[in-house]
Amino acid sequence: MRAHEAGTLHADIGHKAPPWLRAPRDANDLVPSLWSFTAKKNGEGALEVGGVDVRELVAEYGSPAYVLDEDDFRARARAFKRGFKDFDVYYAGKAFLCTTVVRWVMEEGLNLDICSGGELAVALRAGADPKRLAFHGNNKSVQELARALDAGIGRIIVDSHDEISRLVELAAERNVVAPVMIRVTTGVEAHTHEYIATAHEDQKFGFSISSGAAWEAVARVNEVSELELLGLHSHIGSQIFDSSGFEVAAKRVIALHARVSDELGVDMPELDLGGGFGIAYTTQDDPSDPAQLATEMGKIVEHECRAFEVDVPKVSIEPGRAIVGPAVCTVYTVGTVKEVQFDAGASRTYVSIDGGMSDNIRTALYDADYSCTLANRYSESDPTLARVVGKHCESGDIVVKDEFVPADVTPGDLIAVPGTGAYCRSMASNYNHVPRPPVIAVKDGRTRVVIRRETEDDLLSLDMGAE
Repeated sequence: MRAHEAGTLHADIGHKAPPWLRAPRDANDLVPSLWSFTAKKNGEGALEVGGVDVRELVAEYGSPAYVLDEDDFRARARAFKRGFKDFDVYYAGKAFLCTTVVRWVMEEGLNLDICSGGELAVALRAGADPKRLAFHGNNKSVQELARALDAGIGRIIVDSHDEISRLVELAAERNVVAPVMIRVTTGVEAHTHEYIATAHEDQKFGFSISSGAAWEAVARVNEVSELELLGLHSHIGSQIFDSSGFEVAAKRVIALHARVSDELGVDMPELDLGGGFGIAYTTQDDPSDPAQLATEMGKIVEHECRAFEVDVPKVSIEPGRAIVGPAVCTVYTVGTVKEVQFDAGASRTYVSIDGGMSDNIRTALYDADYSCTLANRYSESDPTLARVVGKHCESGDIVVKDEFVPADVTPGDLIAVPGTGAYCRSMASNYNHVPRPPVIAVKDGRTRVVIRRETEDDLLSLDMGAE
């Protein structure tokens, strides 16, 4: 493959499917592991989610549309709550957040992790208990920290000495004690994309354990009366499928935890091992069950605490993608189908949809893989390898790089892409001035708009140049 300065999606590529992708016996079939648990094809071959026929949903709300399966979301939240029964579970709101989701999270007994003033505003608007909120971020502003303190937030994960100074001053002004955790980097690099691996040393998050910066931060926080030192926080990355990375990270974090106990005489009550639990985007992915992860991670923590002769702290985790990712699919309308001929007589079928990188940037940004299905009818045609692309003025505007679809896919058909709950709506943009799609919750055959579709009036309302 020839490298290209614009990224791998522009490089020379073959026309064959990747090794992990197999042609299906029937291109109409769903792969259950990729979809929310209520998703199915009805007798006419149309996709139904939460008892709602996506043809009817598109007729009412238009396309593209994110379809959020409430029962699936709640079931996955409960699975983490039940599996990690001895842990505190924080839903990572950055994956996808709106007031409805905040309420679901609170109702299912989870806490909520936020990482901006905007996410804090959504949580408070939804009526979340501030004590059940954790505030992340490497560059929280004075205004954001002040609002968090005024709200009485449960924990603030500090990420720099500048932030520690800000918090000390703000807490003193308010005569309160700010509950903090120290974000540390363990030097463990998760086996994932470079941009979403967050525990190696050369990156913006946290205090390095190996350099001594983490110890210095802990000692400084411990010295001031305005801050309450709750514990250490570690996050090794995203889309992780086993506990081996957590094992190495936990060993290094608990070693620091033990040093704090021995040398400072401080027994920190909490430990946060972050999130990053993976989901199945395609058949090459094999995520772990929450109960299995809980057993493995619990054993790791207990073993390391026993080795360092310290009490086991209250452990937290932060699943986001693993809860909301499979609970959403995105439904698009096909606009054009084009067979493109290239070298050696090879060709590729390009299926253009009415969305693209503005509603799902992950393929272009992370070289992520997705699947899809024909969503509005049954087809008797043989499967053909296709690439599902968007409507934007970028050759890298690809949603599904490779997938088998019925050979008779045609303009007007509906294409549904599973696993789009995490980081799709959250990272959506108005590139080419395309309004962002709505989020439609489905349950028991009913639909509910939880985020409405943007309009051209919304876009123009921000443009102050017109007379």
